[in-house]
Amino acid sequence: MTDHWLILGASSAMARAFAREAAARGHAVTLAGRDLDDLSSQAADARLRGAMVARAMVCDVTDAASRAACVASATIAQTRLNILVAIGQMPEQDAMDADPSLAVSMIDANYTGPLALLQGLVPIVELAREGRVVIVGSVAGDRGRRKNYLYGSAKAGLATYASGLRARLFASGVTVTLVKPGFVDTAMTWGLPGLFLVATPAQAAAAMMRAALKGKAEIYYPGFWRWIMLIIRHIPADVMKRLSF
Repeated sequence: MTDHWLILGASSAMARAFAREAAARGHAVTLAGRDLDDLSSQAADARLRGAMVARAMVCDVTDAASRAACVASATIAQTRLNILVAIGQMPEQDAMDADPSLAVSMIDANYTGPLALLQGLVPIVELAREGRVVIVGSVAGDRGRRKNYLYGSAKAGLATYASGLRARLFASGVTVTLVKPGFVDTAMTWGLPGLFLVATPAQAAAAMMRAALKGKAEIYYPGFWRWIMLIIRHIPADVMKRLSF
């Protein structure tokens, strides 16, 4: 049976690259997001790259009606549904500190919206007893840091959700892979100071696909971020609160 990837947040750089990776493997792809014109162009590109089926679909995770419509149209006959959640929004910490409503919208986009959508989609793969769920989190969720603790808190919540979802779906044979990117060349990281060894979206997408097909529970990408975050997680709290990064 052909794999079908429902790609949520398909206009992001890593999601675009993942769609190209899936298309090159002959998989079916559904590109879901808010910009239908952009998604339609991507779908046409995916068909040229070899996708069995490529379609575009409007899906706003912050809107309940849009989420319901996405769930209703999630499947393609005679294919195995897989789900990639690559939805993200990262306003500057200072801006969210100054405007709490901006923090609320960030949490809705990064955590509560994706969670609500997944809660609607998961019964489909659970009933089918097959499929893969890939959730893009962040290394920021591993430890609260002064410069991005609000964004990090949303990603930490998503990581906890992924862990529980993995346990729920284990008996159904559905795998859940949490991806924790470090520095990847995307709109989120553009212009940020202190970036080093930045990976390309294509490299990240290839790693995500490999991890999904192997059923891995969690990956850091690039892989050295596992060791960086291991160190950061073990910094004593009395030291951590004095650090400015």
